Amino acid sequence: MKKQPHTPLLLPPKVDYLKLIRCLSEANNALGELKGSLGLIPNQRILASPLLTKEAVASSKIEGTQATIEEVFKYQAEGRKNESDSKAEDIREIINYRSAIEYATNVLDRRPLGENLIRELHNILLQSVRGETKDRGNYRRIPVFIGKPGATIDNAIYIPPPANELIPLLNNWEKYINSDEEPDFLVQVAISHYQFEAIHPFLDGNGRIGRLLIPIMLYQKKVLNYPILYISEFFEAHKDEYYYNLRLVDEKNDWTSWIIYFLKAIKIQAEDTKNKVDNMLTLYKDTKDKVAAMKSAFGITLLDIIFANPVVTSQMIKENITTNSNQTIFNVINKFLEVGIVKELTGASRNRVFLFKDLMDIIK
Repeated sequence: MKKQPHTPLLLPPKVDYLKLIRCLSEANNALGELKGSLGLIPNQRILASPLLTKEAVASSKIEGTQATIEEVFKYQAEGRKNESDSKAEDIREIINYRSAIEYATNVLDRRPLGENLIRELHNILLQSVRGETKDRGNYRRIPVFIGKPGATIDNAIYIPPPANELIPLLNNWEKYINSDEEPDFLVQVAISHYQFEAIHPFLDGNGRIGRLLIPIMLYQKKVLNYPILYISEFFEAHKDEYYYNLRLVDEKNDWTSWIIYFLKAIKIQAEDTKNKVDNMLTLYKDTKDKVAAMKSAFGITLLDIIFANPVVTSQMIKENITTNSNQTIFNVINKFLEVGIVKELTGASRNRVFLFKDLMDIIK
């Protein structure tokens, strides 16, 4: 029998909270501890860049990209032209993902999450990468299906609702995510993630948008004071279980299994992210002590530069340090090299490239 499109039921669903008590407690506690660590970061926007890049790499990897976090920072630092076309495209997808989260963070200060913002994020996400020609920034107007490579609609794994049903479903989704009707916010995020993926409003990029909405929603509700949570890392490591539990909601309306899986992901990734944040804070403090001993007027400035960009060129450093003296910049870079804070990757005499390995080891 031919598989039919699946139209998810309108939100909110009926949730058995008694089966979620332990998982909810553990996930909320882990997020609370992560928020506490994030609150200790002296300049969140400086230290957020490597953390956001980590999530972007993990989310894009689910879609098949092969670039590593170090390759992303090298590409940005050097403006590399020698990457293969496929590698460069993978890296641009990752950079777009990070840019979309940063954009949402700024916009949410002025307006709530909704359909317009989602289309704007989709527009950013697919800019100059594969999927760019698939009606970027607009909802799909044609049927789609999800299946293995080479599959047809007859053997599709999942067929989302028809295009003419999208607007009512998305209006309901937007109303739900901005309401207070769900007793626990993490349950609300779990439900909203399923619903967005089930609606599948775009021709391409639905998975990436759905995943980046998770930390954005946590940030909007002030559960986190910056949208940093490596949720995609868990989904990638447990990909089969991820899709299996989504399908349980499709086929059996089994919300409990999906929500428990989601809360487990939140707990484990919040704990892992907290460990990385704590290690970054320790590294920042210890390195700052080394820099203070240099008695350089631009030492702390360079420290902040390499925390935001663990791979950096001498040209990038010049552009971000306010001085007319190239010798002064040369001196502070050499001091960082001498004490082992950074190491040189190129060996070139001009536009050298430096790696802040201690930070890269934390965020890999």
